[in-house]
Amino acid sequence: MADSAYIPGLASSEPDVIAAPRYPAVVRIAHWIGTFSFVGLVFSGFGILLAHPRFYWGETGGLGAPSILDLPLPFMPGGPSGWGRHMHFQSAWLGVFCGLAYFAYGFSSGYFRRDLLPAKADLRWPSVRRVVSGHSSALRYNVVQRIVYLAVIFGLFPLLLWTGLAMSPALTSTYPALVTTLGGHQCARTIHFFAAVILVLFVMVHLAMVWRAGFRQRVGAMISGRVAAGKERR
Repeated sequence: MADSAYIPGLASSEPDVIAAPRYPAVVRIAHWIGTFSFVGLVFSGFGILLAHPRFYWGETGGLGAPSILDLPLPFMPGGPSGWGRHMHFQSAWLGVFCGLAYFAYGFSSGYFRRDLLPAKADLRWPSVRRVVSGHSSALRYNVVQRIVYLAVIFGLFPLLLWTGLAMSPALTSTYPALVTTLGGHQCARTIHFFAAVILVLFVMVHLAMVWRAGFRQRVGAMISGRVAAGKERR
């Protein structure tokens, strides 16, 4: 490969280990901005949760009303929810603008179709079995990664955004369908919480897989855009 080059920390001194192109710049920038947004959302969301760690279904809910889930957390009315809401709002909009740029790039450049959409051959059992048995490439996403990433990008993220907007009285007063379609404000809050839990679990599994595959190599690739090829972990 003519444009391949050795990168300290990513390529070894062995001649068959080269630094091959992996992540486009837009994807890398969106990844790290999204990481900052995610951290801010998790910390601020936990602060908001401590103000009322109880969930309901329908339009209204509160102390004395029947709940569907009580978390074993202390009630801290008015505690960290003040700064938490402000931080949550700022982190969410950072993620939204980053996501819009990522979507625009993904569709316009063919990135989604080329790097994330599974080919028919990838969906056949031999390809899936190869992934399950632990054989994967550092140079491309395997079929399981593609399916999960597509589900998160086109399913989980839009659901989190929708339910988050549905909890805004200013927006729902103008666009009531945002919340009525979900069944009410408390429905939106409950769905938002469970979707957030799924996202946190996804990130935890993602980090565990990155560590298993070679933390330094994979994080370095997300910084430099290239990954050491030729000695891939299998």
